[in-house]
Amino acid sequence: MFSIIGTLIIVGSVFGGFAMGGGHLGALFQPLELLMIGGAAMGTLVAGNPLKVLKAVIGSLPSSLSNSKYGKPFYMELMSLLYDILTKTRKEGLMSIEGDVESPDQSPLFQKYPKVLADHHLVEFLTDYLRIMVSGNLNPFEIENLMDNEIETHHHEAEIPSHAVQGVGDGLPAFGIVAAVMGVVHTMESVGAPPAELGIMIAHALVGTFLGILLAYGFAAPLSSLLGQRAGESTKVFQTVKVTLLASLNGYAPAIAIEFGRKVLYSTERPSFSELETHVKQAKG
Repeated sequence: MFSIIGTLIIVGSVFGGFAMGGGHLGALFQPLELLMIGGAAMGTLVAGNPLKVLKAVIGSLPSSLSNSKYGKPFYMELMSLLYDILTKTRKEGLMSIEGDVESPDQSPLFQKYPKVLADHHLVEFLTDYLRIMVSGNLNPFEIENLMDNEIETHHHEAEIPSHAVQGVGDGLPAFGIVAAVMGVVHTMESVGAPPAELGIMIAHALVGTFLGILLAYGFAAPLSSLLGQRAGESTKVFQTVKVTLLASLNGYAPAIAIEFGRKVLYSTERPSFSELETHVKQAKG
């Protein structure tokens, strides 16, 4: 939502200021300039990235138009789920969650928390390590190392769309200059035309430089930054699960283990101790 508002502010400020200064907005509408700049940018994206990266970029765009799902309500559900799982294993043993781990979609534990259950990657991460805990073949240090490697891989993959968009944004000003130079070349070919016509042609050429810079810093750069922030948020939720499970493996009670996980969260999403305690008790009831 805020990305849309920000884009409207950018467009309104730039084009509104131009119009208020006496400029004619119709002069900025140059489809051929947009074709050259946009086509070259898309060509760069396609030529410089494999198919999986292109799919990742396309798949990440819808999330940039909505607010992040990793807010306080999501983490409240996650903490409650972890508390329920750890409490069950403490009372009934690790083997008691084997059915929950193998079929989380049919698990009463997971079904209580639809926000978490809807996050396929998070559920897979959680159930994989619960399955390892059930097997009992790895010590906490080995599991922590494995978790760190997986989280690092996830973060690298999550940042790929941001880097790809940033690469396109870096090239847009140059493509704007290319479009402007092409316009100047066309103007020089028509040097015998009347001065008024030449002036219009030069103005059209300069629009290419303007569009390249505007698209780079007004659209591509904010989008790349937003995608990078979303990648960090998606990684933080994995770190929360990691810290909580490791605390449990080291012998801490469920209430203390989820406190370890709470401390990992960003301050803007982190519930207070009393908030989390109240929510966990309500969910348990």
